Amino acid sequence: MSTSSTPINIVTSDNQFLSVAQAQQFIQEKLTEISDVEIVSLRSALGRVLAEDILSPINVPAHDNSAMDGFAFDSTQLTQGQALNLTIIGEALAGHPYTSIVPAGACVRIMTGAVMPVSCNTVIPQELIKQTEENSIAIPANSVRTGDNRRLCGEDLQYGKVALPKGKRIQPAELGLIASLGIEFVTVKRRLKIAYFSTGDEVRSLGEKLDEGCIYDSNRYTVYGMLTRLDCEIIDLGVIADHPEALEIALCEACARADAIITSGGVSVGAADYTKQVMAKLGQVSFWTIGMRPGRPMAFGQIQSQNKSAYLFGLPGNPVAVMVTFYFFVKQALQQLVGEKGEQGLLIPANSRHAIRKRRGRTEYQRGIASRNAQGLLEVQVTGSQGSGVLRSMSEANCMIVLNDEQGDISAGQIVDILLFDGLV
Repeated sequence: MSTSSTPINIVTSDNQFLSVAQAQQFIQEKLTEISDVEIVSLRSALGRVLAEDILSPINVPAHDNSAMDGFAFDSTQLTQGQALNLTIIGEALAGHPYTSIVPAGACVRIMTGAVMPVSCNTVIPQELIKQTEENSIAIPANSVRTGDNRRLCGEDLQYGKVALPKGKRIQPAELGLIASLGIEFVTVKRRLKIAYFSTGDEVRSLGEKLDEGCIYDSNRYTVYGMLTRLDCEIIDLGVIADHPEALEIALCEACARADAIITSGGVSVGAADYTKQVMAKLGQVSFWTIGMRPGRPMAFGQIQSQNKSAYLFGLPGNPVAVMVTFYFFVKQALQQLVGEKGEQGLLIPANSRHAIRKRRGRTEYQRGIASRNAQGLLEVQVTGSQGSGVLRSMSEANCMIVLNDEQGDISAGQIVDILLFDGLV
């Protein structure tokens, strides 16, 4: 999201034109993070957002230990340019430490993860030593330095320090890290409740007869998939007809049950006036024309019903536009609502394999296929037709080509920014 601190005051306007950054900032400033939390078991925490810092209750590792299979010894015995002969007096295994003092002239066979014996500070890897006799080794000259292959107590995490910060979404790596601290339960934000529906008399649900001029509803399925990736509680209200009473009933039900509502269709310039009237009747909603392609029409605001309020995201009807506006506006907003911190997407430079037509003054998100060429350089090509109704292009693509407002036509070989789809859509 935009990090600008200058507040934006935007009111509903039939001809309001916003940049992507302005719309993102406006939404960001209107949102209030939810405060409800839950305590869940670690196995139930995957995908959840931490509601408080996790402080390490222990040092990790808890002891100095070996990073290699080899021999532990006191490096003060090393002499520059000379080999060192040592007698093997014992063995240290992970979970079974060697507890006696290791005197000068001696060493202990040690396995990876085993506690370093008393008076030992260095490990020589097994493959570097010379076995002179069954119970003795020779360390070649200049083959190891003091402290080599030793992991220090607290090197990973220190007691009392922040192991994971509030706002971190728990992924597999975080599950393992929390488990390594011996923590069984964590405090997380409750899941967001998101209601969504499609609008349009021509839209049919799966299993229904497809009459002439009608289409099957794909938007509810792409939205479902993207919401599932965000670990939300999902409320599917189906397809709502182009009728003011039906729309008002659906919005009121959604408002009563959810933190946020996502609609698709009914927000374009040619939409029936009652769409804006119904939304305005229930709260304050701004209808925008955004300087972007695809996804120009969009609505955002907050509505009330039955003493409850919910944020409203009115997305375009075209399938690709729904996915693009979801990612660049809705996804970021939902992450903010649940308090998730972190980067929203890493733009990666790539060479454009061919020329791309681009109008200055608007942000364009073109579907692309990124790959490595024979020289190992990252390059990208568009998938073909970039129409906002060509959902197949999203399936064929593995990235989005992000062309900012100031850019014009792109020449073949020119560097462009791409955003990989992995984890995005």
